Amino acid sequence: MANEKWPVYGEITGPIVMIGFGSIGRGSLPLIERHFKFDKSRMVIIDPSEENRKLADERGITFLKESVTKDNYKELLTPLLTNGGGRGFCVNLSVDTGSVDIMRLTRKLGALYVDTVVEPWLGFYFDTEASNASRTNYALRESLLAEKRKHPGGPTAVSTCGANPGMVSWFVKQALVDLAKELGLDAETPAQDDREGWARLMKKAGVKGVHIAERDTQRTKKPKPMNVFWNTWSVEGFISEGLQPAELGWGTHEKWLPKNAKKHKKGSKAAIYLEQPGANTRVRTWCPTPGPQYGFLVTHNEAISISDFFTVRDKHGEVTYRPTCHYAYHPSNDAVLSLHEMFGAAGKAQPVHHVLEENELVDGSDELGVLLYGHKKNAYWYGSQLTLEEARKLAPYQNATGLQVSSAVLAGMVWALENPEAGIVEADEMDFNRCLEVQKPYLGPVNGHYTDWTPLDGRPGLFPEDIDEKDPWQFRNILVR
Repeated sequence: MANEKWPVYGEITGPIVMIGFGSIGRGSLPLIERHFKFDKSRMVIIDPSEENRKLADERGITFLKESVTKDNYKELLTPLLTNGGGRGFCVNLSVDTGSVDIMRLTRKLGALYVDTVVEPWLGFYFDTEASNASRTNYALRESLLAEKRKHPGGPTAVSTCGANPGMVSWFVKQALVDLAKELGLDAETPAQDDREGWARLMKKAGVKGVHIAERDTQRTKKPKPMNVFWNTWSVEGFISEGLQPAELGWGTHEKWLPKNAKKHKKGSKAAIYLEQPGANTRVRTWCPTPGPQYGFLVTHNEAISISDFFTVRDKHGEVTYRPTCHYAYHPSNDAVLSLHEMFGAAGKAQPVHHVLEENELVDGSDELGVLLYGHKKNAYWYGSQLTLEEARKLAPYQNATGLQVSSAVLAGMVWALENPEAGIVEADEMDFNRCLEVQKPYLGPVNGHYTDWTPLDGRPGLFPEDIDEKDPWQFRNILVR
């Protein structure tokens, strides 16, 4: 991959070990080649499937057909990450790999680390013996925070740094800066590490909550056949998170709690969960192109970390402000149909899983942003409006959804390389300006849009509804019941 028109951000002096070579790994590889100097003879890709192996072979990159498991990860990864000296880099883009355990090992070895999700070991998502509380992303994140408290500082490990979670946390900060300016608030942009400053700014701006509002309109050349699950990114990843309980950061303005909502007894207590699967839970939201739309309340790490990050506490430690935050995801039409079939079969996934590649898609975009709502300007969406056509031009092996993720992985790697002793960090704690500077060339138009839409528009219609007409932005009005 030629570097003439692309900046080289630095040198990775040790080996690079990429765990997982599905759609996101395949898309991340050319970006790594494009933007870093490294020793290709010491790069290793590990995946149990050889589907994309030819991309490694034609580049002279070692490919190991192997699963990284709880039993073998130490003996498998240790020699690979220490081969030939220098500072290694572990890029974990796989499902069913214990992120916290692998992160602990890489940091012990002095290597840098990035992943896109706090991923558990195989079996976690579908453990029928486990309680719903223990299957939440809240529980997974708490395991990460416990590791961070136990081993502060040291080699940088960037947790959950894809499009979302990841990029959307940087969007929230940029959107908040835009909104504060629009509202005429006399407030300087807080420093990167001034968590209290950011939280106070969001409270001052009057933001009640944040939707991670996404619409994927990418279309296939052929219709989806029955009994297969099609998606524009990892099918296994989507099914796993879709069958976890719906989760959301729970704001201080909320007056109503769903009957099947549960609170957590330990940890930050920034989130609640519903005793129903996220990918079968609908919410009302808004994106610039479609306008009002339904989204699925699929659990994501950022729903919890953003609510937690922007929490204001008094001197006694009591919470005085917290925004509601959750994902509101309208995937591609083929993925919606795939979910419909799966839940129609009592949650049993189809036998064939397929990620739609760029050459199978005809057009469309992935409009992914953050909707900050409840303030004096009503609601403000800020995000990426990347088309399939533009994604194809920008980098190989990408559709619009994949490029938003792989470019965030790139930004996380650059930030880690530039801040190599930052310890374990979440995207909310990183320098949003620097990360977006690296990522924006891959995101198509990145814009802000104000809207006067609220979840009460057109309601109640022909049927009676249990709604709160005094405050449009109550979750009671957002949840589709």
